Amino acid sequence: MMIAKGTITWILTPFAFGIIFLAFYINYQKDIGDFFLLVSVLMFILTGFFIIFFRDPIRDIGKGIVAPADGRIQYINHSLDRNIGECAIISTFMNLHNVHVNRMPLDGLIKDVVHIFGSHLPAFKKDSARNERVIITIDTDIGLVKLIQISGTLARRIVPYIKKGDKLKKGEKIGIILFGSRVDIYIPSKKIEYINVKLGDKIRAGEKSIAKIND
Repeated sequence: MMIAKGTITWILTPFAFGIIFLAFYINYQKDIGDFFLLVSVLMFILTGFFIIFFRDPIRDIGKGIVAPADGRIQYINHSLDRNIGECAIISTFMNLHNVHVNRMPLDGLIKDVVHIFGSHLPAFKKDSARNERVIITIDTDIGLVKLIQISGTLARRIVPYIKKGDKLKKGEKIGIILFGSRVDIYIPSKKIEYINVKLGDKIRAGEKSIAKIND
C-alpha cells in the first residue's frame, strides 16, 4: 500500500515512541511496566491508524471531469465567480475514513496557488468558507477551473504538491489535507453538458466522473 507524500513523519513518530515504551516495559516490568506497555500499545494503534488514514491507492482515471477528492457530495450550486464567470460548484466533504489525497479534475496548467489563513470550523458547515484554505486556479481546455481545499476542525494543515506553472494530467495528485476537510470545484457552466453526481453520492478522486464536458 502506498503512503501519501509528506506524511511519513506522522507514521514514524508514534511507531518510534511505541518501540521506546516497549523497551521501557521490558526493562521495568516489575515496577511500572504495565503503564509503559499500555502507552506502547496505544502508540502502535495510532501508527496503524495513520497508515490507513494516509493511504494513497492507485486509481483508474475516469472520463470527463473527474472528482478532485474522495468523500460525499455535500452540495451542488450555480454561481457567478469573478475568475470563472458563470459556474457550477460541486463540494465534497471528506470524512476521517476517506483517502485525503486530492487530484486534478482535468489536464491543465496551474495558474495560481494561494494559501489563505482563517478559522477552523467544521468543514461541513456553510461558514467553513471562511476557514483556512488553498485556492488553486487551473487553465484547462474548457477554460479556468478553480479548486478550493478547505481545512476543518481537525484538519489544521493543507499540503500542496504543486506550484504555479506546473503542467499536470487529469488524475495526478495535487496535495493532501490532513484529517477531515472539504474540496470545492468551480467549473464553467457553459462548458459542461450535465453533472453526473447528486447530493449524498460517495465519490473517489480521479475515478468518478462528476461532469460531462460539452463537446
